[in-house]
Amino acid sequence: MHSSLNCAACGSDHDVDQLQNLCKSCGKPLLVHYDLESLKGTFTPEVVRGRSTRSMWRFLEVMPVADPAEIVSLGEGQTPLLKCRPHGAFEGFSNLWVKDESFNPTGSFKARGMSAAVTRARALGATSVALPSAGNAAGAATYYAAAAGMDCVLFMPEDTPPANIIESAVGGARVHLVNGLIGDCGKLVGTGRERFGWFDLSTLKEPFRIEGKKTMGYELAFDVADASGVNELQLPDVIFYPTGGGTGLIGMWKAFDEMEQLGWIGSERPRMVVVQAEHCAPVVRAFEKGADSAEMFENARTVASGLRVPAAIGDFLMLQVLSESNGTALAVSDEELLAGVREMAGGQGMFLCPEAGAVWAAAKRLCDSGWLDAEERIVLFNTGSGLKYNHLYPPGDLPTLDHTDPDCLDALG
Repeated sequence: MHSSLNCAACGSDHDVDQLQNLCKSCGKPLLVHYDLESLKGTFTPEVVRGRSTRSMWRFLEVMPVADPAEIVSLGEGQTPLLKCRPHGAFEGFSNLWVKDESFNPTGSFKARGMSAAVTRARALGATSVALPSAGNAAGAATYYAAAAGMDCVLFMPEDTPPANIIESAVGGARVHLVNGLIGDCGKLVGTGRERFGWFDLSTLKEPFRIEGKKTMGYELAFDVADASGVNELQLPDVIFYPTGGGTGLIGMWKAFDEMEQLGWIGSERPRMVVVQAEHCAPVVRAFEKGADSAEMFENARTVASGLRVPAAIGDFLMLQVLSESNGTALAVSDEELLAGVREMAGGQGMFLCPEAGAVWAAAKRLCDSGWLDAEERIVLFNTGSGLKYNHLYPPGDLPTLDHTDPDCLDALG
């Protein structure tokens, strides 16, 4: 298993076998480090390919578990990499792919992080977990906690999509709606943690959600190789990632580094693109200023609830990834991202979440600007099912046909 737990900012050591949240010295996120040198030769791509496990836990050796019997899994991971057809709005994009995380349990990429975090929390003695969520993390936490026999306490903005609230309540979580943003929910978790003894599962405020999310990076290397018909692992040229808390972005970058240390890939990396909503774009604004941290984005609002994170504790790590990858960051309007969902649905047969509509809109814009070559190997992340956002697409007045009228189809031409 892992060998050490260190602060991502100051590097201070923490006990990997005790429940931990943020660094006790500087309050920044903790990251797990593995003895990768000892795994060389025994943990190889061939070994992974030979496993029948249909979940992210086929990467067991670089995951937070001491005993496979401890794993809390609902079959997360192993999501498809889908090729887009180059026609209509997609014309010219000859190598465009969607990593579709909607195939995960509870319909989003949050399942990966929660599987890893709940696995480790239960192993270290936690009996109840709590977190703030404006969307899919709530449902994932609910069901992984249920599978682990743990209590789950949720604080959600009152305008969270109804589907996320419903799935959490049905799953037995204690759901509390809050008249504020996710940051306000987070403050309540912090206060309640001390009072009621909950373990805080907030984004990057515990070390192991990122370990689940990083498996997206491991999988991509196998996905791209399989799509290319080669045995040697490969990475895309560019990855577009819708970014709220940024755990997946940071996790994938960690995975690429681990794979290089294992000897699976070389030093080449994809250019990483952070995509946010124009009325909640703290990382984009910091990137444009050349800053190494992001300021709170006041009056944040967007219909893409996963992007409505006005202040992320992992901001400095996201900005590091953009710098190291020669990537970029941009914000799109709600109108653009919703149009992107409709284009993907009608043009590719994929009902994506609004956050994924944002990355498609961003790809088009960067292609128009010349930053992106449409023929590059491009991966867009769909982080969740569009079905959770049905409230955003009222169908309007649809015609009703009288099936008893033999002429009812005449009006259709």
